[in-house]
Amino acid sequence: MPHKLFFTSDYMEGAHPAILRRLAETNMISSPGYGTDEYTAHARDLIRSACGAPEADVFFLTGGTQTNATVIDALLRSYQGVIAADTGHISTHEAGAIELGGHKVLTLPHKDGKITATGIASLIDGFWQDGNHEHMVMPGMVYLSQPTEFGTLYSLAELREISGVCRDRKVPLYVDGARLAYALACPENDVRLPDLAELCDVFYIGGTKCGALFGEAVVIPRHGLIPHFFTIVKQHGALLAKGRIAGIQFETLFTDGLYEAIGTNAIKAADRIRSALKEKGYDLPIASPTNQIFISVDDETYARLQQQVELSFWEKLPAGRTVLRIATSWATVAEAVDALIRIL
Repeated sequence: MPHKLFFTSDYMEGAHPAILRRLAETNMISSPGYGTDEYTAHARDLIRSACGAPEADVFFLTGGTQTNATVIDALLRSYQGVIAADTGHISTHEAGAIELGGHKVLTLPHKDGKITATGIASLIDGFWQDGNHEHMVMPGMVYLSQPTEFGTLYSLAELREISGVCRDRKVPLYVDGARLAYALACPENDVRLPDLAELCDVFYIGGTKCGALFGEAVVIPRHGLIPHFFTIVKQHGALLAKGRIAGIQFETLFTDGLYEAIGTNAIKAADRIRSALKEKGYDLPIASPTNQIFISVDDETYARLQQQVELSFWEKLPAGRTVLRIATSWATVAEAVDALIRIL
């Protein structure tokens, strides 16, 4: 065990051993670049099959921020913005990447990290009812994440309702799946990959935080929805020359159901930590069922924890309290969980 524990995020480790083995096995084989190789083609077919979307376009990008910036820029016109929760990743932790691309993030208040179909409809309808709307940023798409930034989950009923609002108003729905494996492994989840393919216009399957060295798989269920997306990906610096490295990783993740199972370890580890925290009377301000746990601590506890374990700072509260995030991953080991529980 290292001297200091790391529960900062779910990308602290390298890659699942099966991915490393496959990369080593294929290392000296020559193949075409930019994702035109046989491994990437097979990965696309496996993802289409898992999503029940045989005609889907599938692209592999380098990371989550690049994926969000690329997809949002590709879907929006210059005068449009993207609707998101005020706590959404694109609103808070992407350093203005969306705004850098020329698009405003139109935020809605959240409840447990989620926005509602009613709130989305109100924002879109309010824009068109405003006599000055020609002078305003048009809501052009909706961004959700599953799980949310708070580790909470949209239910299938909620997603269907939001999708219905988007389709009624001809606004694309995009779901950020950076931590999608942890949603799929959570017992409280009832949204599967085919549901995302049915209800979303675009979504992505996270690799960076879900067992890959890096990379995300963008799924566009309706073939040809975004013309020349390959070129747009390259314009945004998100295209790999050695595209087969991403392809091999996702080919492995989607062989024998690995992706849908890989998050189980993180959920079990998080549940153990949550139970211990509740037993010891910690304040858990966010009821997350996935691999992210939030605790509110006083300054003395915060200072003590910083000496022994790396956790994510989340926000400063009044009266000298701080919210910290504990994140487990596919690679979290029982010994680290035991040590963290002892420290807490």
